[in-house]
Amino acid sequence: MLTQLSINNYALINQLSIDFSSGLSIITGETGAGKSILLGALGLVLGNRADLSSLKDTSTKCIVEAKVAISNYNLEAFFNEVDLDYEAETIIRREILPSGKSRAFVNDTPVTLAVLNQLRTKLIDVHSQHQTMQLSDVAFQFSILDALAKNKARIESYKRGFTKLNQLKKELASLVEIQKEANQQYDYNLHLFKELEEAKIQVDEQEELEEKLEKLNNIEDIKLNLSEALELTINEEIGIQNLLNTLENRLSKIAVFSKEYQELSDRITSVKIEVDDVVGELENANENVDFNPNEAEEINDRLQLLYNLQKKHYVSSNKELIKVFEDLSEKVAQVESADEVINLKQKEIDDVSEKLDKVAALISNARTKSIPKLTKELQVLLTDLGMENARFSIKINLSKNYFSNGKDELEFLFSANKGGSFGELKKVASGGELSRIMLSVKTVLSKNTQLPTIIFDEIDTGVSGEVSNKIAAIMQQMSNNMQVIAITHLPQIAAKGVNHYKVYKKEIKGITTTNLKLLSSDERVREIAEMLSGKDISDSALTHAKELLN
Repeated sequence: MLTQLSINNYALINQLSIDFSSGLSIITGETGAGKSILLGALGLVLGNRADLSSLKDTSTKCIVEAKVAISNYNLEAFFNEVDLDYEAETIIRREILPSGKSRAFVNDTPVTLAVLNQLRTKLIDVHSQHQTMQLSDVAFQFSILDALAKNKARIESYKRGFTKLNQLKKELASLVEIQKEANQQYDYNLHLFKELEEAKIQVDEQEELEEKLEKLNNIEDIKLNLSEALELTINEEIGIQNLLNTLENRLSKIAVFSKEYQELSDRITSVKIEVDDVVGELENANENVDFNPNEAEEINDRLQLLYNLQKKHYVSSNKELIKVFEDLSEKVAQVESADEVINLKQKEIDDVSEKLDKVAALISNARTKSIPKLTKELQVLLTDLGMENARFSIKINLSKNYFSNGKDELEFLFSANKGGSFGELKKVASGGELSRIMLSVKTVLSKNTQLPTIIFDEIDTGVSGEVSNKIAAIMQQMSNNMQVIAITHLPQIAAKGVNHYKVYKKEIKGITTTNLKLLSSDERVREIAEMLSGKDISDSALTHAKELLN
């Protein structure tokens, strides 16, 4: 529940700090005194958008801070989920800087407005007259039924499955679209694939073939130079081999005379061995040089095929061609195995749908069982509020469609008059009736949810007399289960509060400011008397105020 609200430099408020307690708290004040400013500040700290117009003094920052006691509301899991430190007394702070930049903190940890709004839904429900139209919102109507039906865990389970189902359906649609596009290209891709498959391309093949072709195209020069090289090595008179033999013989004769000569002899022997080996390879190379026009033609044809394929696929190497071949292979295989993949995905969808149907049925059954209880409670409350002929017609139909909260379609109709026909709330209920219906709904919800705080902003507008007493009694009853704060202009309601706060304006040095104070017992008597008779408080008004308070 809200335990303290501190406001600095917001609208007409310089500085204000007020403590709140459990039970029913009342806020009163003249029209224009600033009750809406308090709600605006509270909305700001709970995640509403802000701008520089929120600042009273645009040269300093605006700070709104709310302390909330949350130990009884099982919020530890939520704090862990959004990575916040859990504190039994949590402090929410919002700052608006003169630059217009806004910052929010929960227990001194910076948070986004999205997280702040999530936390708001778990802490405080601010309800004003214009929000009665929410009664006609199907999502809100479902939330009423689900609160009575204790459907929270079931709906959370359903939503997980619903998210999974939607994801699988997207994946299936993507697969079908890919298959459609792939089918359109299949024949062409298959032709390209077969063409590359038949080519049997090797990574280093092109370089090897180009080298062979280069040899064949220069065969005469190669043959001439190999022959001359052999002549230089094996000629009996001037050949390198013969000269090395002679050199080796000369050095071997003096090798025994010193280590230096021995080393020279060994080195010449080593050179001679290497030259002999080279000569052998030269002889082999010379013998193998043979021009085969058919081989040259075959190599040329093969290279031309590779060049044409590279050009066709906009690549410049066999390595890239092989990559194209692999991609085409994957595309062809994808089409040929697409039916199997799609069938497997459809089976996943069917399995999730089957499980989702079971959870949706449990949700629907629980809702159906809660309808008689809801209609009875609402009708009893509305009878107390002067609408004894109010009737509800609520029907649940399990559809084939999947919605975010189940598979139900809801018909939530209302009749205010005896014998009258049922219709949509917004069409058949007046503003005053909608206010009383919403109060009744909130009363039912207060018994079935763990919401810590509800704030009623002049929801009693348009009612008086005995109905106002009934509204006060209902609010008092609600305050047994939760903190209730009521902004009201009715003395009958004001008198029921545990604490009574007054909003008032004060002018200091020509500057108007809004203030809020907790009234003492005597101040409270005078405030209620003023609400009864106006500024000129009569003795009878004071007596009546004391009677109301007693």
